[in-house]
Amino acid sequence: MKCFSRYLPYLFRPPSILHSSSCHTEADIISTVEFNSTGELLATGDKGGRVVVFQREQESKNQPHRRGEYNVYSTFQSHEPEFDYLKSLEIEEKINKIRWLPQQNAAYFLLSTNDKTVKLWKISERDKRPEGYNLKDEDGRIRDPTTITALRVPVLRPMDLMVEATPRRVFSNAHTYHINSISVNSDYETFMSTDDLRINLWNLEITNRSFNIVDIKPVNMEELTEVITAAEFHPHQCNTFVYSSSKGSIRLCDMRASALCDNHSKFFEEPEDPSNRSFFSEIISSISDAKFSHSGRYLMTRDYLTVKVWDLNMESKPLETYQVHDYLRSKLCSLYENDCIFDKFECVWNGSDSVIMTGSYNNFFRMFDRNTKRDVTLEASRENSKPRAILKPRKVCVGGKRRKDEISVDSLDFSKKILHTAWHPYENIIAVAATNNLYIFQDKVN
Repeated sequence: MKCFSRYLPYLFRPPSILHSSSCHTEADIISTVEFNSTGELLATGDKGGRVVVFQREQESKNQPHRRGEYNVYSTFQSHEPEFDYLKSLEIEEKINKIRWLPQQNAAYFLLSTNDKTVKLWKISERDKRPEGYNLKDEDGRIRDPTTITALRVPVLRPMDLMVEATPRRVFSNAHTYHINSISVNSDYETFMSTDDLRINLWNLEITNRSFNIVDIKPVNMEELTEVITAAEFHPHQCNTFVYSSSKGSIRLCDMRASALCDNHSKFFEEPEDPSNRSFFSEIISSISDAKFSHSGRYLMTRDYLTVKVWDLNMESKPLETYQVHDYLRSKLCSLYENDCIFDKFECVWNGSDSVIMTGSYNNFFRMFDRNTKRDVTLEASRENSKPRAILKPRKVCVGGKRRKDEISVDSLDFSKKILHTAWHPYENIIAVAATNNLYIFQDKVN
């Protein structure tokens, strides 16, 4: 990437929002963003249980610059609010994660999950409708058999294109605690769902049975010291997966070793520097996201202040550590009081694993080039992200005299945060969710 700041923004908002960004409701807040394997489709889920799928514009000779634009392709209600009467608990409709399955035919398939239930959705197109039935009329009413005097051959007539989303499988009743992640296996037959204490393995064709492959729940819950925060399958080895914990450690497991993977194959953890020990050390070391690189050689983790890149062949320490917003270290007390210290930021790789991206506060998001060691802070906001305008790098002033183009740490807006991001699998196109707005930025070189 020659210049990180050369990104062109496109702004999308959920269909239910017609007014300014200050008028959004809780249900409109975007809770997950995910490209499919080709990058042609982009799905978002929100706290209202809705999934919005965007499709990329086809290239036009008259308007070649429109190639990168995404428009709404399908919108559907994935989950509804439920109530667990046995435990007297409300189950939110919020979409926690979306994962696409590789395309096998003309239809698209994706998995979406809320706190308790995973659903497999089929998204398909229909541009023809059957006409000329013998036993029912055009309105669908059953005809009187005595009035049928001739046999008709039904025909397919063209109609306006209709995109349908239909639930094909519902995977439920397998989690006592809230699901925080789902991951599709490279065999494309199985996937795993993860909650705070357990990881379950499912077959995509079987909904009434799953296999528990990790269980860290102690016999006495008072002895609980950590929870599972994220889990992901290896992109190429169907027997390998990792899961991260609230203590800042990552465990790599091999399903060939045993059916229950409580005993890990590799353990990744960075020893804590005693000089940096504080009241908040354990909270900020909790890993909020873990992602394998596309090559499968590296593993990226995100904690509150840093992004770390691990080599799977070296467990002792991370290969690379990037400071996301180290200027917040002096603000941890106030961040603890307003609960921001518990925010769960995600991280993503670019298609070649050479650049990583993650979010921050004040609608800032950070990019780190692993080769040149350059980094940049960009802002996703309506004020400075006009269509086809070039984003300008932002800088945060820690102390002393503030320059004209810098922003002070004390003036950062912690209610504006970028938790969810996605990167096109092959091109320099990124999707950034800022509260109820979805921004799509494209490298100007393309």
